[in-house]
Amino acid sequence: VQLRESGGGLVPPGGSLRLSCSVSEYTTKNYCVGWFRQRPGKEREGVAIIDKDGIIAYAHSVKGRFITSQDSAKSTLYLQMNSLFPEDTAMYYCVADPCPVWLGLRPLYNYWGQGTQVTVSS
Repeated sequence: VQLRESGGGLVPPGGSLRLSCSVSEYTTKNYCVGWFRQRPGKEREGVAIIDKDGIIAYAHSVKGRFITSQDSAKSTLYLQMNSLFPEDTAMYYCVADPCPVWLGLRPLYNYWGQGTQVTVSS
């Protein structure tokens, strides 16, 4: 499985940004997919995950501001980020896993993209 993120960049506080992730060999029924991020000086943290049944889990810090969705026909995963704070500045990674058990927001996913940088600053 190959994952490739795009859409990162510089955005002012309060702004919005949409990240995309193209996924090879992508099967919505067979993979959990989602997003992690790594803020400067911090460990990787889960942001949003979609399980094989379409159930979505969000980190508390982004709930109500970020929305993840998938377009199976395009083999693409999205992360719409609204009301961005400087604390959202991070490298954002797309992840996937066959997910025989629910992994949730733990960084146990087998497949990771290269990441795309998001910087929230005026």
